[in-house]
Amino acid sequence: MFDPLVIASGLGVGFVVGLTGMGGGALMTPILVLLFGIEPLTAVSSDIVAAMVMKPVGGAVHWRRGTVHRPLVKWLMLGSIPSAFLGVLLLRGLGSGAGLQTHIKLSLGVALLIVATGLVVRPLLGARHRPEGGTTPLAVKPLPTLVIGILGGLVVGVTSVGSGSLIIIMLLLLYPRIRLSELVGTDLVQAIPLVASAAVGHLLFGSFKLGLTGSILIGSLPGVFLGARLSSRAPDYLIRPALIVVLLLSGAKLVGASNALLAAVVPTALAAGVGYALWAWRRDLARVEAAAAEAAADAEAGQRADLRLVGGERA
Repeated sequence: MFDPLVIASGLGVGFVVGLTGMGGGALMTPILVLLFGIEPLTAVSSDIVAAMVMKPVGGAVHWRRGTVHRPLVKWLMLGSIPSAFLGVLLLRGLGSGAGLQTHIKLSLGVALLIVATGLVVRPLLGARHRPEGGTTPLAVKPLPTLVIGILGGLVVGVTSVGSGSLIIIMLLLLYPRIRLSELVGTDLVQAIPLVASAAVGHLLFGSFKLGLTGSILIGSLPGVFLGARLSSRAPDYLIRPALIVVLLLSGAKLVGASNALLAAVVPTALAAGVGYALWAWRRDLARVEAAAAEAAADAEAGQRADLRLVGGERA
């Protein structure tokens, strides 16, 4: 009933999710389709039902820590819950058999390419954004936030991808002053009912397979735990380029790119990933050295002040 290879894949994907915070749908669904030959609708349905079990774990942590912006959650949920269910109904209305599977593969490929782009854009937005300071409350924009929820829910319902990466990018664009911890916590909590809505739709109208979902969960739950435990030790500049390359190639393959095109893209993508990793490593090293130099200067200044104080007391 349970597939050991799917369990192993779930363990790896869960580990990456815990390590990086990236949504598992962007990795697990293409793995099921491309490596295991599972029909796209079955992969999407089973993966999203598994995500319904995993999402509350991270959301509960942020809720207890108070890093959840509840008004934002409300407006996102109002848009995402019905649109996620609608996304499943759209899948059903696209047709059946091979035609439906082709539509899902194309939608999934486009979503993966968007997520890969988001992984490039997100650190740039994060570096430019200014945290909301002091006690000034974040001004919620109901209508644009509702639209973000609708778009995010629709994508999740159709592809199982987007409850994390896509919505976070859109929220950063709309609220550049929001604290990043609050941004992540808000997205995790709103994703619980969003994914649940899509999962219910797939249970009713999709192609859910209990054995496949169970295999994903058996691997992914301990993987998420282990990844979260090690998350502080993993440099982002190593994980992010690898994810971008994998998502880019998977997305291109799903939208119908030829093997010759992929072979031409791979060296360029790998070179760009290595270049980014080296640049980010040197940047982080320079920051560490600057912080160490500043700390040493502060310590030296403190010692001089102490010597002057002692000298004055002796005088």
